[in-house]
Amino acid sequence: MRIAVVGSYGTGMTMRTSRMPGRGETLSGAAFSLGPGGKGSNQAIGAARLGAEVALLTAVGDDVLGAQGRELWRHEGVDASAVVTVDAATMTGVILVEDDGENRIIVAPGALDLLRPVHVDGFADTIAAADLLMVCNEIPADVVVAAVRTAADRGTRVLFNPAPARDLPQDAADLVDLLTPNLTEAQVLTGLDTTDPDALLDALRERFSSTIALTCGTDGAYVDDGTDRTHISPVRAARVVDTTGAGDAFNAAFAVAWCRGWDLRRAARYAAAAGAFAVAHHEVIPGLPHSEDLGPAL
Repeated sequence: MRIAVVGSYGTGMTMRTSRMPGRGETLSGAAFSLGPGGKGSNQAIGAARLGAEVALLTAVGDDVLGAQGRELWRHEGVDASAVVTVDAATMTGVILVEDDGENRIIVAPGALDLLRPVHVDGFADTIAAADLLMVCNEIPADVVVAAVRTAADRGTRVLFNPAPARDLPQDAADLVDLLTPNLTEAQVLTGLDTTDPDALLDALRERFSSTIALTCGTDGAYVDDGTDRTHISPVRAARVVDTTGAGDAFNAAFAVAWCRGWDLRRAARYAAAAGAFAVAHHEVIPGLPHSEDLGPAL
């Protein structure tokens, strides 16, 4: 199976602390680590680890962080030949993680702000050859729209992960085949101030004709294909140490399962197992499972 990814890459600077500092407060005693991230890259690596042939389009700077990204993709077997180098710093995110695994993230987009629709044009043949395009919102909105439209024009299905939360123009929303928001992202897309999954799914259904996989954290997920709506029970993690990459692991696994032709319930269970694996590991890349890590969950 072939998956094309248009999305983000950056470096995460993670601080682990017992609690978040208050306004104007300085905390000491935190633990620091530096590692690769970005939803596009994470999802590309996650899909490759689960058996997909993956090609990635993103933008990096001509700096040490960009070079580290290229070495990572080489090591993970992700085709990065379309990745562009631009005159800006590689995207960097600062991640604060509490002892219970909850996180807060601040991102400086840098090179990602210079990714352009013309770069999607150069990636069009790869999108056309893919079984699925994955695209997320950590890149400029016009690039997201260009990627979705290119996939639709070339007959390639689209998985849109609206993270971070930002809406699509309606004509592009109509081209999405699989939408994968979490509760917060669903609230932004619908304008509803509720965490009720049924209410959010009803409102999403008014705008998207796609299949929807709504992730609900410890409450599992809901899948809705426009005819049936099913709750997927959560897969319990052995422990929860870092929730940062859970959504990326879920999306990668769901994409692979969907490309394999699995039914929605099975695909969502597989994705939930990937998310549970992720939260039991510190940092994103170590938390992206290989196929053998998820076998017992099926």
